Amino acid sequence: MIYPILKRLGDFTLSLIALVILSPLFIVIVILIKLDSKGPVFFRQKRVGRHKNYFNILKFRTMRFEAPKDMPTHLLEHPEQYITRAGRFLRKTSLDELPQIINILLGHMSIIGPRPALWNQYDLIEERDKYGANDVTPGLTGWAQINGRDELPIEEKARMDGEYVRRMGIAIDVKCFMETVVAVLKSKGIVEGAAGAKEAATLKEVVK
Repeated sequence: MIYPILKRLGDFTLSLIALVILSPLFIVIVILIKLDSKGPVFFRQKRVGRHKNYFNILKFRTMRFEAPKDMPTHLLEHPEQYITRAGRFLRKTSLDELPQIINILLGHMSIIGPRPALWNQYDLIEERDKYGANDVTPGLTGWAQINGRDELPIEEKARMDGEYVRRMGIAIDVKCFMETVVAVLKSKGIVEGAAGAKEAATLKEVVK
């Protein structure tokens, strides 16, 4: 297929341009993080890439150094005790994800694709195997992210990742990109902590 080649070329070109244009913003964020708390500027975490090969995802650090390293934030009972002041702003605006532009440039990730699972999210990895979603390059954002993000149960998230794999092409990539911009501006689908996840699930039941 020609599309994966064009997709990679587009990822490389756009990430390089974005890195140059956003470099002043990177510098401002670095200063804010260093002034706010002790620790490194970047947070590195082992994630599952294409064909289940591991890579280190990059984010701006939003949590204190003593925070659990290999647990999704939405599963922490009281994540607010670990999140820094600068981190709250970065997470709400999704600016903490900007360093993943470097991952995209290096080919670890794509702009659009299934979000890379943590190495120990065995249930999600296994569920994605059913749909071939572990055999494509993971993305900065994807079909599942514009359809629920943290609010989605594992089975539904994997199913949507599989739907993306089946429909992969310019149309769904553009749709994911445009709707991600809207979702970020509205802070849509972000759930912090186990308690928040339960509240979101309860709200869904009421709305049904």
